Order: sequence, then structure tokens, then C-alpha cells
Amino acid sequence: MKEKDFPIFKTKVPGVTQKFNLADPAERKNYFEQKAGDAIKRLKEHLENKTFVAFLLGKKNSGKGTYSKLVKEILGKDKIGHISVGDIVREAHAAMDNPAKKKEIMEYLAKNYRGYISVEDAITALLNRSAKNLLPSELILTLIKMEIAKMPKKSLFIDGFPRELDQVSYSLFLRDLINFRDDQDLLVGISIPESVIDERMKNRVICPICHTPRSQKLLPTNKVEYDEKNNKFYLICDDEKCGGARMVGKEGDDLGIEALRERLELDGKLIERAFDLHGIPKIYLRNAIPISLAKDYADDYEITPAYSYEFNGGKVEIKENPWIIKDDEGIDSYSLLAPPVALALIKQLADILVPAEK
Repeated sequence: MKEKDFPIFKTKVPGVTQKFNLADPAERKNYFEQKAGDAIKRLKEHLENKTFVAFLLGKKNSGKGTYSKLVKEILGKDKIGHISVGDIVREAHAAMDNPAKKKEIMEYLAKNYRGYISVEDAITALLNRSAKNLLPSELILTLIKMEIAKMPKKSLFIDGFPRELDQVSYSLFLRDLINFRDDQDLLVGISIPESVIDERMKNRVICPICHTPRSQKLLPTNKVEYDEKNNKFYLICDDEKCGGARMVGKEGDDLGIEALRERLELDGKLIERAFDLHGIPKIYLRNAIPISLAKDYADDYEITPAYSYEFNGGKVEIKENPWIIKDDEGIDSYSLLAPPVALALIKQLADILVPAEK
């Protein structure tokens, strides 16, 4: 699906004139309450007794993890779970070097794995995995089920499944396979210009403790430190539980988007295939707005600025400038910050699960 196929969601709300600092957790909470209070209330009441399973479909680095974390922040960590298939696979690989964890995984696979190759061969595939050496779909499905078993009674955002075209059909039956009671399943498609992905990759940092992602150029935290010895600026994680941890870059991100070209093309095909399905509700999230329409659809503070830093007089000064991008159609556009995209997700989710009374 092309970007033009995704509707532009209006986050500008009549009567809400306050300007919010969306990097500040307290102001961000107020922002969501002001702009989506009724939808949030309906969803919280719904989640007291019911759950849902949402499959996040978007190109790599399109913000799936970030949007999930924001929804957890809004609706409650006790109600929402986020499952990253990539993280599950990496953790399972690492567990093979830990006797206790390996025993736990092998025992679970022995009871729950069903596939056309043996458990032993599936584990061999896991240990030898690479971009060219794909894991059996049945192994991935079983590892997902194992992770879901750790989060009973939670609604789930599943990030990274399906990850191959043949797995689209598996996602249709995941709810039944894991013995969910009567969960609503739905698809969440994310449209984002490649220029934004490229910039996000080159400037992305994550907290080494809570793994929250941010961008040194596009989405800084409230605290920035300067290391005079290394002549380098660092973002400091906002979460107090992380004790002022410095956020760090991920290996390979500095190469930008071209290192992911094949993956991005496959992700695009996955979204198209999945969104051709009938009978499952769909949510459309769009990251970019043409500059010509932005004034009517979004508030200025919802648009992504570009940040730079200077160290003067022992203090870090943060400078903010407009960031204009080209969307995939070559149109001058603004990229939205993560909260307004999450706002669109929350409102559409509420309309699907608990439509407002007319």
C-alpha cells in the first residue's frame, strides 16, 4: 500500500488550545486526556473485562515499538502487553547458552511445537539464523505462544508477525491456537516515508535498561548531557527507574536505510497482503502530512522538529528548527511526532472495540 492509500487522521481538536511538550510524560498524559479523553475512558472500561490482539504491520523502524509503549502508558501496563518477535528470537538464541533457560525453552517446545521439521532442526535453524536463512514459521509461532503465556489477561500488540508472506495466514488463526477466549483481533498498518526511516535509523538511541527508543535529532528526552572528554552529547532516559541511564546507539544504524532495502520491500508486500484480508478490522496510521494540509489537520507542536545541541557555560543548549521531508511521492511534508500517531491509534481502537453512542 502506498502512502496516499492511508487517510490523514485529524489530531487537531476544536477547543484544545494548550500547547503541550510531548517529550514530558506529565504533559503528554494531559495531551492524551484533552484530545482523546472519552476514547480512553471507553477503552479502560472495556479492558476491565475484555482483551484484544493487534498485529502491528509497518516497515522496519516505522515506530511500532514506540506506539505500543505509548498505548501502554495511556491505558496501563497492567492491561497492555507488547510482544516483539525480533526480541523473542534474539532472547531464544541467547538462551541456548544458558542451561536453565535452554531447558525451559526445550521443554515448552517439546509440548507445544508442531512442524514439518524436528525441534532439534528448528533450534539449529535458530542458531544459524541470518537475513538469508529464515526461521521456520512454526518455531516462531511457538515462541510467540510461550511469550503470550507469560502475560495472561492482557491485551497484546504483536510487533513483527507476520514477518514473511507465508505467515499471513498463521496470524489469522493465532487467537485460536493460543486459546484466547473471545478476543477481538485487528490489523494496524503504519505508513511512513523512507526518508523518515533513514533519518530515524541514523540518529536512533535506546535506553540500555528499559529499551525505550528515542532520536537524538528528532525526539530527545528532557535531559541531555555533554561528555567533554569524548566531545559527545547524550540523551538521558526519562524513566526514573533507569537511574539516569545514558541512551546509546544500535550497531549498524549509522548505515541508514540502504542496508534494509530488501527487508523494506518485503515489509511493504506484507502490509498489502494483510490489508487485502476481509473480516478483520483495520487501523491506518500515517506518519507524514503534506505541508499544504498540516495547518488544518495538526497542531504545530505535534509536528516533528529537528534538534541540535551546543555546550555553553557548562550547560547544554537545545536548538529547535523545522524539519521538512519528502514523502515517497516527492511531496514536501512534515513528519508527525509519535504521540499524535498514537492518538490516532487510540481513537481508532476505541471506535472498533467500543463505538461511542450516537
